[in-house]
Amino acid sequence: MKIEETTNEGLHRAYKLTIPAKEIDAAVSAEIKKIAPQVRMPGFRPGKVPANLVRKMHGEAIHGQVVNEQITNAVDSLMKDKKLRPAMQPRVEFGQGYEQGKDATLTVDLEVLPDIEAPSTDGLKLEKLTVPVSDAEVDEAVQNIAGQQKSWKDAPKTKKAADGDQIIIDFTGSIDGVEFEGGKAEETPLQLGAGRFIPGFEEQLTGVKAGDDKTITVTFPKDYPAKELAGKDAQFAIHVHKVQVEDETKVDEEFAKNLGLESLEQLRGLLRGQLEQELGGLTRTAMKRQLLDALASGHDFPVPQGMVDAEFEQIWAQLQQEAAQDADPAAALKEIESEKDDYRQIAERRVRLGLLLSEIGQANGVQVTQQEMSMLVQQAAQQYRPEDRDRFMEIIRTNDMAAAQLRAPLYEDKVVDFLFDKAEVTEREVTREELQAAIEAEESAPAPAKKKAPAKKAASKKDEAKAEPAPKKAAAKADAGEAKPAAKKAPAKKAPAKKAEGDKPAAKKAPAKKAAAKK
Repeated sequence: MKIEETTNEGLHRAYKLTIPAKEIDAAVSAEIKKIAPQVRMPGFRPGKVPANLVRKMHGEAIHGQVVNEQITNAVDSLMKDKKLRPAMQPRVEFGQGYEQGKDATLTVDLEVLPDIEAPSTDGLKLEKLTVPVSDAEVDEAVQNIAGQQKSWKDAPKTKKAADGDQIIIDFTGSIDGVEFEGGKAEETPLQLGAGRFIPGFEEQLTGVKAGDDKTITVTFPKDYPAKELAGKDAQFAIHVHKVQVEDETKVDEEFAKNLGLESLEQLRGLLRGQLEQELGGLTRTAMKRQLLDALASGHDFPVPQGMVDAEFEQIWAQLQQEAAQDADPAAALKEIESEKDDYRQIAERRVRLGLLLSEIGQANGVQVTQQEMSMLVQQAAQQYRPEDRDRFMEIIRTNDMAAAQLRAPLYEDKVVDFLFDKAEVTEREVTREELQAAIEAEESAPAPAKKKAPAKKAASKKDEAKAEPAPKKAAAKADAGEAKPAAKKAPAKKAPAKKAEGDKPAAKKAPAKKAAAKK
């Protein structure tokens, strides 16, 4: 194979490869000889079909297969011979007008990873900002859960139901005097104003009292899932058993037991642990910001533009999605457009930091073990439907790029932890507000200082983007990927509340309202 370098500018490389026709033909002949014993042809005993007949029958397909293999082998040989480290998948183009019996030519265009000297980890100093969890914060968390639990008490029989009240009703639905399937339920709780039933249903029950009987007429929406009901007028005969008003949830031992816990003290302990984990995540994020700023300020080497482009596209797509959900999408989009160059600089910073962390990790023997990788794959597979999990795991097993993308965030965390262990760390107790301010600070940002932005989501994303190194595509070679801030990984305060939501009377009986329930 002949190799001709056509471009060598910065990190950009391009080559023209020529595979001699005799090498291709020799490979075709070898493949024909290999498969001939398996070919079956009338008039010939198994394994006795002449090679020339095999070539005549299957030569075209074999030749195409061999040429593809030769191209793959040629690119692999190029990378090995020239000691190239591709930043991303090389662009390979096969010569136009190729004919059998002639030399095959192809071009390979790629960007290579820069040569980086792993920085010294000596003399690194970091400040660890810690926030203690106060009893008041735990009390607030308990009250937040209590506030999510709706507790009802019976109102006087003379009480007229108003928005926010709950009524317990029987109902029977019919169309033109004929009851329809799913239109009947008994002792069903309905909170007026909650919008859980079809339009017009709840509104007509405002003012009813315990013991009332009332018939209402509603129109099913035209897009109602049950096509036989969509767009039709229906009558509902309703009997009101009682009117209930919201009662204050009492935080006591019984409250904790209703959440599936043994005691109120256990609930408080769980919430304290969640708060500590959340604050610990914020502390780590602040330390990581310091670390990355220190690394970024001391290194300014060229990075592959293809990696920067891919990272920028990822950042930009997320920014556009967030702007579209803003209260004023047009203003939010205009704001991020005005800072487009800033975000490209952020993308470049993230790529540079990812490569730098990878070099530090490799130089110091940081690795993701097979056991850690297996656990990672298992956890990621749980995000897919059961029928798709095997396919996902097969992709990870067979696709190096996909496996590297999955491994990258964990690898980055391990490198960061390694650097934390090497650093001289001093602790300082601060408030939650001070810790959050430290995370959002941009004192050493690579882009201009943050402007006063109407689209706050975009601005906060700039902080987040700045703190996260390494695009996912870079991970295939650099093995250091984009990891979400540790603060986002902290368990939410709502965990115990989920159990409680299942204890709501309305939630338990909701399936009974198939016809009337708003879809």
